[in-house]
Amino acid sequence: MSLSKFACSLALSAALPIVTHAQAPAAPPKPDTPAVQAMVEKAKKTAGTQWADEAHFFCEAPRANAATDPPIVPTKIFDNVYAIGNQGTVAYVVQTSAGLLMFDSLGANFLNTQLLPGFQALGLNPADVKMIVMGHGHADHFGGSPYFQEKFGTKIYISGADWNMIENPPPGRNGQPAAPPQGAPKRDQVVTEGQPIVLGDFRVMPFAIPGHTPGSMGYIFPVKDNGRTRMAAMYGGTVLTPGPISDEGLATYVKSVDHFRNETKKAGVEVVLQNHPLMVPLQANLDRLQSRKKGDANPFVVGKGNYQKFLDVMYECSAVNLARRKS
Repeated sequence: MSLSKFACSLALSAALPIVTHAQAPAAPPKPDTPAVQAMVEKAKKTAGTQWADEAHFFCEAPRANAATDPPIVPTKIFDNVYAIGNQGTVAYVVQTSAGLLMFDSLGANFLNTQLLPGFQALGLNPADVKMIVMGHGHADHFGGSPYFQEKFGTKIYISGADWNMIENPPPGRNGQPAAPPQGAPKRDQVVTEGQPIVLGDFRVMPFAIPGHTPGSMGYIFPVKDNGRTRMAAMYGGTVLTPGPISDEGLATYVKSVDHFRNETKKAGVEVVLQNHPLMVPLQANLDRLQSRKKGDANPFVVGKGNYQKFLDVMYECSAVNLARRKS
């Protein structure tokens, strides 16, 4: 299948405006077969108590991020990393020796209500953002980037496949025509697996994780916690709701999770940072940071084994969603 056809088979729901139509209620989902039920139970066992909420989210109760997701208090979560946004979608800002690098930029509707106020609250200067690195090419991630690109000359990094998707959007759902790109950044830097992105003393290694979009990317990078270097990762193309994803896209996604799992294991990743943190206790972690005392663990540092379990659960629940299609 060609890349353009593959792109058309994948969901672009986050990049398109939400339009409400009167329609008949959706049919209730079919009960899981015994085989699928066994897969769900296996995922829950893998999750244990640490990732029980994640297993419930991915295997049983997925939902998309929404404009109504409660905002978070802009927070310094590591010596050199800040979180801005809401409980459904987060942008991470990294302080480097050569300025700021930001992962994602929220949707355009949050630029003046969350993103820029977040910079102000944290004492950061938006003009210092030299690079914005995107997890994937949906508007809830790139929406704030044109402001930085046009006003400050910030370089925008997106995979080649997702630059193409942004410029040539696939048809909408239910046969709706493709929406012309609006509020998208101008084509700029291309992210490629294995080619590091470097700003000053900060180095990000990208890995291709297609499935949610043709050019979704995962990133592995170091963070500093009380002066100690920890290895972090962000799975930048998480499938929150499998329904809109094609069978081929979902099968590709399962392979991508396994690919990223292998790379994060080799890198010794121990920190979970998600741009859509709906499956992790984001607010609880931020609350714990606020009350953190000297010697207390950083709640975003889960350990190497637990990070692998995080991806194991994502993998197993993605396999569950694919098995539901086949059954």
